Amino acid sequence: MGPIQSRGHKRRPMADINVTPLVDVMLVLLIIFMITAPMMTQGLEVSLPETTGKALRQDDKPIVVTIKQDGAIGIDKIKGNRAILRQELTKLFKADPGKTILLKADKKVAYGEVVAVMADIKDAGFDNLGMVTIPVEKRR
Repeated sequence: MGPIQSRGHKRRPMADINVTPLVDVMLVLLIIFMITAPMMTQGLEVSLPETTGKALRQDDKPIVVTIKQDGAIGIDKIKGNRAILRQELTKLFKADPGKTILLKADKKVAYGEVVAVMADIKDAGFDNLGMVTIPVEKRR
């Protein structure tokens, strides 16, 4: 007699995927990446200086000088040119010499124009001058 064969049953390949080895491999990879990720940081070690700065007075509202792309200059709500800027700054300096000036200039304004306005602000007597910018996002 020959080998025993089951009647009507043919051996079919198994269609199910065994997930256990896949999960084991993924957990090992996860652990490896968790251990090596902190070592992959790039950059230079720098000791930054520590400073203490006092906060601005809350009741002191700064004067905002704005330079638009087309060259128009404004002080708070007053719009005009550099001659009007110098007159208004002189009046404001006489009223409050310790006032803070913030300069907002469009990024397409010529560098020379921004420097000229800064010189006008300094000529009026103001020493507290700040530039208003948008911080760049850190990319890693």
